[in-house]
Amino acid sequence: MDKTFEQRTRAAGTVPTRNQILTLGDLQDFKDDMLQEVKRIIKENFTGAPGKKWLKSAEVKKLLGISHGFLQSLRDSGVLPFTKIGGSIYYDYEDITFMMSTNKSA
Repeated sequence: MDKTFEQRTRAAGTVPTRNQILTLGDLQDFKDDMLQEVKRIIKENFTGAPGKKWLKSAEVKKLLGISHGFLQSLRDSGVLPFTKIGGSIYYDYEDITFMMSTNKSA
């Protein structure tokens, strides 16, 4: 996973300040981060698809317009595969679109 400019500077032990001198490399990293974020936002708004492969439960509920209980029943019945890491549950966007297309009525 790519780290943002802020995460990289904090990991290096530097805390950005208002009067800090920026290098060309810092500006390039910032530009790359901004372009990546703009591309993700454009993809979400024009294709309707989220800009990432894995979605958390809250994102899936919002995307499908369903309740927590209904999402739980989709998991329990095996209709919607999921991955649990620690206390967080993740869903593959492709699994969601597959579920929707296989359950589509004529």
